[in-house]
Amino acid sequence: MSIQWFPGHMNSARRKAAESMEKVDMVIEVVDARLPQASCNPMIEQLRNARQRPCLKILNKTDMADPVATQAWIDYYNSQKGVTAVALSCKKPADVARVPKLAMQVAPHRGTALKPLRMMIMGIPNVGKSTLMNALLKKRVAAVGDEPAVTKTQQRLYLGNNMVLTDTPGMLWPKIEHPSDGLMLAASHAVGSNALIEEEVATFLADLLLQRYPQLLKARYGFNTEGMDGVAVVEGVAAKRGFRLKGGDYDFEKAAHTFLQDYRSGALGRISLETPQSRAELLATYRSTDNPDALPAEDEEDEEDDDDYDWRNAPDHRERKD
Repeated sequence: MSIQWFPGHMNSARRKAAESMEKVDMVIEVVDARLPQASCNPMIEQLRNARQRPCLKILNKTDMADPVATQAWIDYYNSQKGVTAVALSCKKPADVARVPKLAMQVAPHRGTALKPLRMMIMGIPNVGKSTLMNALLKKRVAAVGDEPAVTKTQQRLYLGNNMVLTDTPGMLWPKIEHPSDGLMLAASHAVGSNALIEEEVATFLADLLLQRYPQLLKARYGFNTEGMDGVAVVEGVAAKRGFRLKGGDYDFEKAAHTFLQDYRSGALGRISLETPQSRAELLATYRSTDNPDALPAEDEEDEEDDDDYDWRNAPDHRERKD
């Protein structure tokens, strides 16, 4: 199953972000700590690199992710030029309180009343950008919801006298290159429900958890996972929860939804769907397919787009010296 989701407002948001990048000093990119690279929008990296803007990469929802995998990702991102990575939960005030100081360290040449630090908060849908904005400003300025793409317009807000925040709508990208990325995004609720089939997403997630966290499945549902596949896991959830259709068959649709909700809410435990190692293995597999010259999504140049607007070549790509 190949999942693609790029509604019209995201195309508009992409254009606006390209135009606004000139007027900011750094990017705060929020990703999901459970799938950091799959939840990185490649357009964001290309836009900020074109403007030579540094990045504070926030791995949000770290309280729901495997801590060992999270540390591996922090080390991975901190080895990249122009990137400072931190793991935190945007729902914890003490964690959010660290962000302004970290941002100042990323762009120490700004942050005064005369030259406020101008930051753009970016990320895919439903990773916690609006929650971060509200927590930083200590008031509700951005709509927060359990559905992806709640925020649809850009807004500019002041954090004290020396910082300016630009909040942007959650953006995916026109083509999700790897099917497993689309399924991980769907499982983590970053994709609209009209673009996926929950039963297929739940089966994919169950297969992945059987490989990496079978003990969490056993602890949550009480069944022995030995010899199971993804379909059997979802059927096991139906059996344990008593989800039956008229006639006695398992209600697979209801069980799939419940299983996905258990993962999304953290009820299954602390889970990471990918690690730097698994990501490298995925890309190696991609390179060894029938098209050996193909590059992975995070490395390739987008040769085709949905329209004629070249978002990588927004006006004046020179570094501002104000």
